[in-house]
Amino acid sequence: MHLAYPAVLSALLFCTGLYGVLARRNAILVLMSVELMLNAVNLNLVAFDVWLSKTARDTLHSGQALTLFTIAIAAAEIGIGLAIVLSVYRSRGTSDIDKLRDSAEPHGPEGATATADEKAEATA
Repeated sequence: MHLAYPAVLSALLFCTGLYGVLARRNAILVLMSVELMLNAVNLNLVAFDVWLSKTARDTLHSGQALTLFTIAIAAAEIGIGLAIVLSVYRSRGTSDIDKLRDSAEPHGPEGATATADEKAEATA
């Protein structure tokens, strides 16, 4: 099999994941799109490892080993990301990224909130 086939498939998967990250508003779908992008990278790593091992007679298979590390990191990332999304959903009632950005607490002098002592002085 030629190297072009997995490379084109990987490029299509990566572009689909990139579109999902940029266009989706649901945090879980964004995480799934990031996973799709990581799987495209894994496909490239394995394809180039097989291609290079045929030409160089290399038995190290470093691309496949790196793919295993990428899968482990991706599993940890999706676990932590899903925990954060569920925590935000429980506290705010939505996982829509735009609504979460709009409901963030304001910072700075124009949006600063008064402290408890300032509120007590204002009511006295």
